[in-house]
Amino acid sequence: MHISADRLSGAFFLLLGLALYFVVIPAQVETPEGGNLAPQTVPNFISFVLIICSACLIVRPTDHETRGARSFVLGGAYAGVLALCIFVMSRFGFEIVAPFMSLAIMLMIGERRPLWLLGGAILMPLLIWFLVTYPLGRALP
Repeated sequence: MHISADRLSGAFFLLLGLALYFVVIPAQVETPEGGNLAPQTVPNFISFVLIICSACLIVRPTDHETRGARSFVLGGAYAGVLALCIFVMSRFGFEIVAPFMSLAIMLMIGERRPLWLLGGAILMPLLIWFLVTYPLGRALP
C-alpha cells in the first residue's frame, strides 16, 4: 500500500473527525435542560460521517490526477467568499447576508438560470431560517 495524496488527506480528516467527536464538540457544545434535539446531535453526526468517509478514502483511494492551479485558486476564492460572508453575517445577521451569500456562490459556480438563482438566493435561506427557528427552537446570528 503506497502513500498517496488521498491517503494522506484521508488520514488528516480521520484524525480531525476523531478530534471533533471526542474533544471539540463535548467541550464546546452546551447541553440545555429542555428541547427535543440535543445541540450536539448534528455536529456529532457530521463528524461521524467525516470519520467514515475518511476511512473509506484511506482504504480505497481514487485514481484521479491532480487538477491545475486554476482549480485551487477557485477553491480558495470560494473559501474566501464564505469566510467574508460569515464575518459579515456576525455583524448584520443571517436574514440579511444569507441571500447575498447564496447568490454569490451560485454565480461563482456558473449557475445562470433565473429560477434557480431566485430559489437558491431567497427560498433556501428562508427555509433554513424557518427550520432552525421553529422546529429546532434555535436563533440564528
